[in-house]
Amino acid sequence: MYKKVHLRLTALCAGITAALMVVMSLCYLYVSETGLYRNQYNSFKNDINTIATNLEQQSVISMEWLSKMEAQGNYAFLVLDNDVPFLYNSLTGNADSLKHTVLKESLDFYRQSFSIGSAPEVPPSPYASYHTEYRFSSPSSGEDYFGSVIMIEKRASVLEIAVVSPLSLLEKQIFHQRVRFFFIDLAAILLLGAFSWIFTGILLRPIAESQRRQAQFIASASHELRTPLAVILSSAECCANTGQEQKAGFLKTIKQEGLRMSRLIEDLLTLTESDGHHFSIRKKSVELDTLLLNTCEAFEALARENALSLCLALPPEPLPPCLCDPDRIRQVLSILIHNAISYTPAQGKILLSLSYRSSSCKKAPEKNVFYTEPAHEKDLRRKSAFYLSVSDNGIGISDEDRKKIFDRFYRVEKSRSTKDHFGLGLSIACEIVHAHRGSIAVADSKEGGAVFTVALPERV
Repeated sequence: MYKKVHLRLTALCAGITAALMVVMSLCYLYVSETGLYRNQYNSFKNDINTIATNLEQQSVISMEWLSKMEAQGNYAFLVLDNDVPFLYNSLTGNADSLKHTVLKESLDFYRQSFSIGSAPEVPPSPYASYHTEYRFSSPSSGEDYFGSVIMIEKRASVLEIAVVSPLSLLEKQIFHQRVRFFFIDLAAILLLGAFSWIFTGILLRPIAESQRRQAQFIASASHELRTPLAVILSSAECCANTGQEQKAGFLKTIKQEGLRMSRLIEDLLTLTESDGHHFSIRKKSVELDTLLLNTCEAFEALARENALSLCLALPPEPLPPCLCDPDRIRQVLSILIHNAISYTPAQGKILLSLSYRSSSCKKAPEKNVFYTEPAHEKDLRRKSAFYLSVSDNGIGISDEDRKKIFDRFYRVEKSRSTKDHFGLGLSIACEIVHAHRGSIAVADSKEGGAVFTVALPERV
């Protein structure tokens, strides 16, 4: 599915860009070729005007002059005096019959397309002259030419001169230009295809990663749900085949596994709400020192049960209120404290602390700290913020595990993990903190365990 989408996006991106480039190239070629034809035609008209002026000034037209003009301008001449060809044309016609045929075709085209009576009126003079330029295609050679007919009337004599100039050189230049543009466009299309493949691959990378994580999430969730479900089914089957005394034990097991499944489903629903951007955060002004005190009191009994010391450190000076969701922040603290209790051996110590840093205070970054922070963490470091920390002297977290600790269903020291831990708690805590536009970090504590620090902005 991902490869198909990648190919289609690449084809769409490269196709649209290539189509625009081809259209622009065709427009440029049209303008360029039109300009080349126009410049060539204007140059031909200027040359004909010069030739006509020279003919007016000459009383005798020599064969040497005609040969010189043909060689200089790549022209061919057909001179008729009262419709009688010059000797020069008879000689050159025998040498190059195709050229003579083209000249005849040009003259016929002129006589069919233009009437002699349409000549412009000129003032009375010993002679009158005018010329007409046009473009025509020769049926015999199959090529295009610029043609012109110069008429010089002198008393009773009419001198008619047909001039043609082949467009083969211009058309060859245009053909080479089209070939160059073809290969340039072809190379550009190939480069566009490669660039589009790389660019769309980069764009689709987050989607592919999200799809991979979603598949992994579903597989992990199915695995976690399979175990309690199997215990419930086996206990229910045993209830049907045992006496009344043993049935109570199986019912207790069913209840415990049902509650475990319920907690897992609640965690999955919480993460689903976060992924769907429907995470409910109800912010209000909260005294964080009071919130930490209440949370610490709630876990004192569990800490004593596990022979642990749970302490609270609050700043002596009063702190400003924090704009946050107290229930969600209490949930984050509960996750961190519960993890600390689970991974700290007996006679260990857990410390819950609170501090505040104003925007004017510059705090150096801690070493060996792994942050999971949103893109606006730099803005958070420039604002006033609260820091809530939970530290212990337990088994600690390795550098390799520290990079994955906030991944879903990831558990450190899996052999030591209890059934109450699904590997979702820190993921939920991370989502809650990010919803508050804060950050959460993990580092080594001074006592040898781990310390989790939550940073919450005073105001969003």
